[in-house]
Amino acid sequence: MASEFKKKMFWRAVVAEFLAMSLFIFISIGSALGFNFPVVANKTSTRSQDNVKVSLAFGLSIATMAQSVGHISGAHLNPAVTLGLLLSCQISIFKALMYILAQCLGAVVATAILSGVTSSLPGNTLGLNALSGGINAGQGLGIEIIATFQLVLCVLATTDRRRNDVSGSAPLAIGLSVALGHLLAIDYTGCGINPARSFGSALIANNFENHWIFWVGPIIGGASAALIYDFILAPRTSDLTDRMKVWTSGQVEEYDLEGDDMNSRVEMKPK
Repeated sequence: MASEFKKKMFWRAVVAEFLAMSLFIFISIGSALGFNFPVVANKTSTRSQDNVKVSLAFGLSIATMAQSVGHISGAHLNPAVTLGLLLSCQISIFKALMYILAQCLGAVVATAILSGVTSSLPGNTLGLNALSGGINAGQGLGIEIIATFQLVLCVLATTDRRRNDVSGSAPLAIGLSVALGHLLAIDYTGCGINPARSFGSALIANNFENHWIFWVGPIIGGASAALIYDFILAPRTSDLTDRMKVWTSGQVEEYDLEGDDMNSRVEMKPK
């Protein structure tokens, strides 16, 4: 932990997570709230939310942020993704905790700013995740687990450095996975799949009803995806000592932003 704490690159990565998370939340939730504003040319019509528009906003904003800061922090932007990479022994426990803190703080700051921008909306819940009518807690939990599972599985598979068959854009693939999760879950839970995103809205709106679902569901989904991918679908050959070393010391090879080889890939393995 001490070795990471003293590195500028580590703190640069934490700041990148905070900044990217703030932009992601502002853009994505802002798109979801936009339909509430009246149409100037026809104020008598009542518009309904466009799930495809919102899903694409979430997915494209994740893809954009991943492309922007992925080489700095890995662009987790989701505690469930961070947990998945932690269980996959690709980051240290200390880094995971700092990332989750930065993600939650970024979500709160962005939602607070958005609250000011949309203050004229009556009954503004700021994108609060909630169970739809007819959906009980267990059903909502199941939706969150499945939607998060496919996202974290996609992250692990597309960023697996043992693969040489991935020729497309990993950020775009992950962004489409986020959009896919929203296309599934919006009508049931509002689509959490990201505890930090759910926490920001709940805190600023001061409404924590059924909030546990949007932490427990993504945690179970993310952890399940990591364990299934690492031990069943694509088992890793690293021995227990090397894996534990990453957890405790975080001594992994990363991008050297000041180096000459900017095209080298990140190798998440002990030095």
